[in-house]
Amino acid sequence: MFAVYNNGSVGFRSTSDNLYNLKNIDEVSETRLKPDEGFMALLNQSNNENKKSEQKALNTYKKMANIDTLEPVFLVKDIMTKDCIYIDAKSTIQEAYDVLKGLKIEQLPVVSFAKKILGVINKKVILNLLMEDLENNKTILSKRIEDIYLPQLITSDPMTDIRSVAKVMLDFKLHAIPIVAENDILIGIVTKTDILKAIAHNPKLQLWS
Repeated sequence: MFAVYNNGSVGFRSTSDNLYNLKNIDEVSETRLKPDEGFMALLNQSNNENKKSEQKALNTYKKMANIDTLEPVFLVKDIMTKDCIYIDAKSTIQEAYDVLKGLKIEQLPVVSFAKKILGVINKKVILNLLMEDLENNKTILSKRIEDIYLPQLITSDPMTDIRSVAKVMLDFKLHAIPIVAENDILIGIVTKTDILKAIAHNPKLQLWS
């Protein structure tokens, strides 16, 4: 199951198949405001699916990914980094940049109280802000993250098949996907490195059916 967040609000939550049906990720917020086009029905259906047992969810993902049921199924929870690095939305843009640079990471999940996911910040976001107002760079860097617009974010839940996550990351050119629980709480992250390590250490792990 995947979700798209727009500054903390869920604009989409469904399977990867429906994620690909979105014409443009940037249009998700607009689509969310048009219940007559069927989104609310999709959201209600997704909420009902979230209440099913783990076994039923597992069967759904097997069918979705066309997995050979004789092979072991590996889910996001099996490879994700649980103690992932994140930053509070009340931190400044300068502090976010220092963490990104100091730890040499591609992006930082941004959270509010109780680790509720709001979005991600990366060097590209920061650079774009600076380029918009070159004469006031110090002022921009001193802003709190919660005061800027964060790009829309694709997340996954821990029960998603790894193969679906790998495909979404490649197709949408993502370096990582935050893993979020049903209550929108950040519980981990999956990066390209996590997937490569999983393949290297487990020869039975297959990314494509």
